[in-house]
Amino acid sequence: MRHMSPDSKEQYVHEVFENIAPKYDMMNDLISFGRHKAWRKFTMAKMNMPPGAAAIDLCCGTCDWTISMAETSGGKITGLDFSEHMLEYGRRKIKERRLEHTITLVQGNAMELPFADDSFDYATIGFGLRNVPDLRQVLREMKRVVKPGGMVVCLEASKPTWQPFKGIYYFYFQKVLPMLGKLVANRYEQYKWLPESLMQFPGREELAQIFRETGLTKVEAYPLTGGVAALHLGTKETHHV
Repeated sequence: MRHMSPDSKEQYVHEVFENIAPKYDMMNDLISFGRHKAWRKFTMAKMNMPPGAAAIDLCCGTCDWTISMAETSGGKITGLDFSEHMLEYGRRKIKERRLEHTITLVQGNAMELPFADDSFDYATIGFGLRNVPDLRQVLREMKRVVKPGGMVVCLEASKPTWQPFKGIYYFYFQKVLPMLGKLVANRYEQYKWLPESLMQFPGREELAQIFRETGLTKVEAYPLTGGVAALHLGTKETHHV
């Protein structure tokens, strides 16, 4: 699996998420030690969304972040994911909160966004960037679809650097988590994917540099919960006349 081509990685990840959709929210609690809601709250504070702001949420999964943005801004929010099964669960949550008129869900590919340049105030991706075939291509697409002055935001699992926490965390991720995946979601192989995808993913400073190389400015990177997750924000430059 470590030597997958981009196409086979895409297909494998699609199958993983189609299969784990029913238990996805519960597994997120286990993966993040129950911290993912607090991380999202911190992210929303840093984004500082004004009323009416439009956003696209890539790899939106079951739409928790999509819903947070809709409730915060009241503007038009688009959720995009390649897993129709995930979107089905998202639709249920959106209906429960009566946000159908605010949120539009699209089945699509984060590598080729079906939207015009300069369409959104924010482009976000939560726990999805490590699963895409080419993270630089996805960041380029996010930058393309936000308006000048708009923000690209990534909340993602990261690599803790502090010992002994680092050792405990990797043991948890590589040994304990796949067993929990088997117990909770009956999916050992799919949850083995998570630590493997993280091993290949850039660290916090490296990802901040990739944001800059993509042409984003005012790049900020924040470690969360000892570095097990990280928030990255970057701004698309305004056009100079």
